[in-house]
Parts: sequence; C-alpha cells; structure tokens
Amino acid sequence: MTLRAPPLTQLRQFDTCRLIPSRFADKEESVLAALSADPDHLKDLFDLDNATNERLTGEQGRLPGIGVDELVFGVPNFRIINAAFTYARPEGSRFNGDDRGAWYCAFDADTALAEIIFHKIVEYQEIDRFDDSVTYQALLADFTSEFHDLRKAPRFADCLDPGSYVASQGLAARLLDEGSLGIIYPSVRHPGGINLACFRPALVGNVRRGAAVELSWSGTPQPQVKAVRSRAG
Repeated sequence: MTLRAPPLTQLRQFDTCRLIPSRFADKEESVLAALSADPDHLKDLFDLDNATNERLTGEQGRLPGIGVDELVFGVPNFRIINAAFTYARPEGSRFNGDDRGAWYCAFDADTALAEIIFHKIVEYQEIDRFDDSVTYQALLADFTSEFHDLRKAPRFADCLDPGSYVASQGLAARLLDEGSLGIIYPSVRHPGGINLACFRPALVGNVRRGAAVELSWSGTPQPQVKAVRSRAG
C-alpha cells in the first residue's frame, strides 16, 4: 500500500530568514590563513582542514547523502548554501537525518530567532551554564517552488512533536526518496510562525545578508537580544 503524503502547495515566498553564527558568514577565506606565514606550513594546515571539511568533501562528490550534481556553484553565497546540505548534525534535525542537511528557514525573522534561542537554551541546559554571547547573521532567501505542506495535514501531527524527531525524520526520508523538494510546517517553537525545510540546494534563491543580532546569556535561560551592524552582501 502506498503511504499518503502531505498535500502540495505552490509557494512563492520572498525574504525567508535563516540565522547562522556570524563566524561562518563573515569570512570567505579560511581562518587558518592567520596561523602561519610559512606557505609550506599553511598548505599542510589547509590539507588537514580540507580532509575533514564536509562542504569540500561534498563538493568533491565524496559524501553518501548528497551528490555533487545537487550542489550549487558560481552564485552569491554558494558555499553557505552548500554547507547547509553537507553539514548535518550527528542526530539529524527535524526533517533530515545525519547524512544530509537541509536549508531551514522561517517566513519571518521573529520565528527564526525563536528557533535559534530554543536550541541554544537546550545546549546550555546540558552543561548547566548560561554565560555566553553569540552573534548571528540573517540570511534571506526567496522560494518559488512546490513543497509538501503540513499546515493543514493533522494526520502528520506526530511530525511536529516538540520532543522527538523520529516521525518527522521518517517522513522526510520517504519524501526525499520520492523526489520531494521540501516541507512547509508550523513552527514548534514560535506559535503562529511558519518554517520551510528545503531539500534541494538549487531552489535556495537569491541568498543575501539581512540583519545581524547578538544573543547574550548572563546566568538565566532567556538571552538579551541586541541588533548589531552587519555589512551587506
């Protein structure tokens, strides 16, 4: 029996927001360049870094979860786009496993911020320490494609479980195998917010920089949020 899939929605959504740590967006050249003035030593450092760089490994066609033919090249911020798909968390995320990432973004900046804050709070709870400051860069992107949509699909409610990714990862794996472009879904962390998990790098359009924010924790779970200056890109 063929399992039913969520309904499809033709999406035309501009200025979606994805937040990444600014240290991953601020520099195009490797941070290793500052470690040595000796070209031979620097080459050895680059070789070591490249051997464990998942994005470069993927762009060389050596990752099992995504082919080099799916990645993008020669467009603004292509390295950042590719990194979203070649770096997957060991435990996966809501709609991806550990061998292939996805481009997660929100329809508005407040939802993107709520998602980031939730996951940072979980991280700090695990070490029982709320004392940190992190700057995040907003990346805006536009989408005009057809995606599976969970917003009016109550039979897939288990895919929005706040504490488990088991059902959602299972659905994503099946849809990806069937050629799905991605999933639109209600935010679990920000009531009323809408997120998109895009499965295909080529669909992440017109990526550019938005605002940057600094999150600061001083002993309590909820951070202070401050806008910081960001160069356009």
